Amino acid sequence: MEQNDKARILVAGSGPAGLIAALGFAEAGFAVTLAGPEATTNDSRTTALMNPALKVLDRLGVLAELRSQAAPLKVMRIVDATRRLIRSPTVTFRASEIGEEQFGFNLPNKVLIPVLAKAVADRAGIDWRKSMVETWRLDADRAHASLADGGEVSASLAVAADGRLSPAREAAGIRASARPYPQSALVLNFSHRSEHGFISTEFHTETGPFTQVPLPGRRSSLVWVVKPETAKELAALDDATLSVRVEEQMQSMLGRVSVEPGRQVYPLSAASPGRFAQNRVALVGEAAHVFPPIGAQGLNLGIRDIDDLIGIASENRDDPGSRLSLAAYDTRRRPDIFARSSAVNLLNMSLLSDMLPAQLARSAGLNVLGSFAPLRAFFMGEGLRPGSGFRALAGGFRKQAAR
Repeated sequence: MEQNDKARILVAGSGPAGLIAALGFAEAGFAVTLAGPEATTNDSRTTALMNPALKVLDRLGVLAELRSQAAPLKVMRIVDATRRLIRSPTVTFRASEIGEEQFGFNLPNKVLIPVLAKAVADRAGIDWRKSMVETWRLDADRAHASLADGGEVSASLAVAADGRLSPAREAAGIRASARPYPQSALVLNFSHRSEHGFISTEFHTETGPFTQVPLPGRRSSLVWVVKPETAKELAALDDATLSVRVEEQMQSMLGRVSVEPGRQVYPLSAASPGRFAQNRVALVGEAAHVFPPIGAQGLNLGIRDIDDLIGIASENRDDPGSRLSLAAYDTRRRPDIFARSSAVNLLNMSLLSDMLPAQLARSAGLNVLGSFAPLRAFFMGEGLRPGSGFRALAGGFRKQAAR
């Protein structure tokens, strides 16, 4: 057996995170087995990928094929659309403020997933077993997976990209604390009369965010977070009535709206594991973090998981799933995941809270962001690349001092 096969990587899960992990490990020179069926293409959702994530996709050779069907995100706005006593000013983030042409691209999942799947199928060094892992056996030296099709796979490292309920995480003995939110997200795409100008607007409401994100042409995607019963009622409306409701909710900002077929409803929750790696298993994507869809963090955070894991595995090529390697991964990912998930959950809870102190804190924070450019640059920098916000903040203070 060749050395790289002794250090085989088993990726469990064939969603976007699993496909990207398989491509990334293969590109880094590892023998890879991907376990999971081909994804269906009836997903109407879109994924906003920020510039660092796009650089990873470019390195993996798939970005060029995605560009023509993606919309750049040049401006992001937060609008307080609550009817509460304490309301926040509108905050506008412009990519140009931090020297970027755009923050990233918004991609339909119907485009992203097939492009990733084709790249995996065409990639030498990836053995795609289109079957789910049925049972796990994890010992000191190897991770062993029994597949639903009767096959067996043995690997030095198992990458758990198998979602928020992650059987691989459970097999590794990693406990996750989870809590449901009294919210569901209605997800759909719509066309509109006016140009969006590549501006994404997140309206904050008492039930959660209503987020419009540009698509190519005069089209946008929508994630509308409401109470679960409201989401069901909205999803049951005819197209004309729902179009009017969407237009009203966004204050006719983009003119007349026409919703497209394919609306979906997803219950919201938060989950956080006690560790991010253990017993030959490393968690990435939703196996490692689940939180509400605020601030375009989900898959971007997952891609950073994957990139960090590949970097650490490459430093431990003889045994990438060793205890030392997994401990390094857990230590490296903990600050980033904790900071992102805490910030998103805190903002979401502040929207749901009727308590005046929570409303005051949210309003004060957004007011400072809107009026103080160095702090705004800090948050934009951190939103793209952890650690870069501090450099942007220091640069902003220098500019202010020079004036």
